[in-house]
Amino acid sequence: MIKVRRQATARVCQGDIFRDIEYIEHVTEKDGELVVSKIRFPRVIVLTQDCDLAQDYRVRWSREDTPNQDKMLFSVLVAPLYNVEHVYTGEHLDRIGMSMTPINRKKSPGSNLRKNETARYHFLPFPDDVPIVDSVIDFKHYFSANVEELKKLKRKKFVCRVGDLYREDISQRFASFLSRIGLP
Repeated sequence: MIKVRRQATARVCQGDIFRDIEYIEHVTEKDGELVVSKIRFPRVIVLTQDCDLAQDYRVRWSREDTPNQDKMLFSVLVAPLYNVEHVYTGEHLDRIGMSMTPINRKKSPGSNLRKNETARYHFLPFPDDVPIVDSVIDFKHYFSANVEELKKLKRKKFVCRVGDLYREDISQRFASFLSRIGLP
């Protein structure tokens, strides 16, 4: 069981979990009109390092006169949280027309997922008092969100924040997954 903090801070923090966050898949122009394709994720977790988020907040929102803005971020990395039951069946992205490989929960693949022994996934078992089912982060599915927009949404869409040790574990595993050597 992971530990979470239920109290929101003023700034966006690493490990923050937000609900109902939109990802703009693409924008096209058709017959003079803009068509925006969005995917709404029920839950996302902030992956960007907390030190970078703290420096961005200090420069962006403090009243201090700063000589430059080199600590400001353009965006924040986030990843969707998927219901583990839907990941087992491979149906976690069926609403956007994607079929995923099922993971047998009763055999080694499911056991390895729950023990965080599969590099691509991170399993998060939430306490009963947190309104989130046991979830999985798929490190292949991450995107950027505007840092100012997330701060504006924090009051309405903040759910909880993953405890410091757990967020560091997620961060290390995400970095390890991204830095793996790609084999053909």
